[in-house]
Amino acid sequence: MKFQISNFKFRRADAFTRRGPGVSIRPFKTVSHPFKTVSHPFATGSCPFGTGSCPFGTVQNLKFAVRNSAAFTLIEIAICLAIIGFALVAIIGVLPYGMNTQRDNRQETLVGQDASMLLETIRSGSHGADDLTNYVYAIANTGTGNGYTNTLAGEMGFTPAASFNSITRWYPILTNGANIIGLLSTPEFLNSDGSAGTAQNYSTSNHIIAYVRAMSGLAAEKPPQDNAIMVGDTFAYRLLCVNAPIAVDTNSGAPQGYNLRLADNQRELRLTFQWPLLPNNKADLNNVGYGRQTFRATIGGQLATTNTFFPYLYFYQPQSFNQAP
Repeated sequence: MKFQISNFKFRRADAFTRRGPGVSIRPFKTVSHPFKTVSHPFATGSCPFGTGSCPFGTVQNLKFAVRNSAAFTLIEIAICLAIIGFALVAIIGVLPYGMNTQRDNRQETLVGQDASMLLETIRSGSHGADDLTNYVYAIANTGTGNGYTNTLAGEMGFTPAASFNSITRWYPILTNGANIIGLLSTPEFLNSDGSAGTAQNYSTSNHIIAYVRAMSGLAAEKPPQDNAIMVGDTFAYRLLCVNAPIAVDTNSGAPQGYNLRLADNQRELRLTFQWPLLPNNKADLNNVGYGRQTFRATIGGQLATTNTFFPYLYFYQPQSFNQAP
């Protein structure tokens, strides 16, 4: 049998003489084509398709057609890269602002959560909030020149001598929640006998500054975490605590007796948070970030001391009032 080539296509060629399954056949060797030389895959041996049609019986046209292909030019690619480059520069420039915003929002959230807990704890005159010893590590009263710390101060890198030059006496008494709340509740004005005074009549003024690491936040930062790096890098803030008598009318025609009783039975608690404490010296009054937020609450009841010896501790008594005239 001979191959017949017509119109650049191979016609079906009966190259094999089928004599039954398993019978050796004589394959063709090479077929010449004007554009391609095609060899049958079974040059020697037996064809595995003893019966039926051989899949290589029909040979297709192997002419390679050259077609026009569309593609980008180098100039177009360069323009695309320039546009992508401008976009990436803009994104990279905005990324730090987004990260800073996320950090600021997180810190404000932590401060808000801590403020709610501290306001309620001080308002209720709590004696059993001993968990505060894991967070409040220093309290300074610049009015009396006394300072108070605990063992956490060293872990937080607190060095009071660097800033509190006026405070020469530091007492390690922040060992329970009652002492911490009692010191944070110290009145702004004191009478000579140590009782809470008013802005019109007092002998001593107090200015309470507390150093606190955030009570809210990541669980990995909370006790019993003993990794010094984790503890030292915990978000911390400075707290200004003011227990001021409520403002009253001091004019000569005002009922002074009533006003004094009102000042004794109602006070304004102001908690001013300043954050974050920078790592160089967490006691430095100037070494603090720009975060500022103040929370206020009006508390009814007496603010009385529970002891007549040092340290003087004060607690709100919401159910106890002085008798008004």
